[in-house]
Amino acid sequence: MIMIIIAVVVVLILLWVISTYNKFVKLQNKVEEAFSTMDVYLKKRYDLIPNLVETIKGYTKHESETLERVINARNLAVNAQSLDEKIKSEKNFQSMLGPLYAISEQYPNLKADQHFTQLQNELQNIESEIANSRKYYNAVCVKFNNLVEMFPSNLLAGMFHKTKKPLYEIEDAAQRENVKVQF
Repeated sequence: MIMIIIAVVVVLILLWVISTYNKFVKLQNKVEEAFSTMDVYLKKRYDLIPNLVETIKGYTKHESETLERVINARNLAVNAQSLDEKIKSEKNFQSMLGPLYAISEQYPNLKADQHFTQLQNELQNIESEIANSRKYYNAVCVKFNNLVEMFPSNLLAGMFHKTKKPLYEIEDAAQRENVKVQF
């Protein structure tokens, strides 16, 4: 009788381990999928920025330093490899967009340019998609991180080397405000 009870307990523990491990795998895959989706929109924005910079260059003569910093930040973001590097470089790139938007405010002829207006609208749509995908990414990361930190699943997290996933947070208070794509 005792052997049966021990066998049932062992089977239940084994089923719990398998179920919890599968939750880790499922959530990790969702985190990767969510970041990949966000990465698609980030790439679209990275691809759009050089066109935007070239259009702005045609109207501005004294803003080359700002435009160069934007392109350098873009290149760092495009070449980032790990998830942490991508998030860090994206935050840096995001901070460089403010000065780019400010430049466009100073040149009324630029605002009237049809190509520039089209790029502005594309960028606005992309920014909206990035915001939506960032929310989903963070939501999935929170679920994964809860599983990593909460008892008893945290015991398996340590055993299977599962660590918390980084959230995509904006650290700078000025960046927390909505991006206004007003060119």
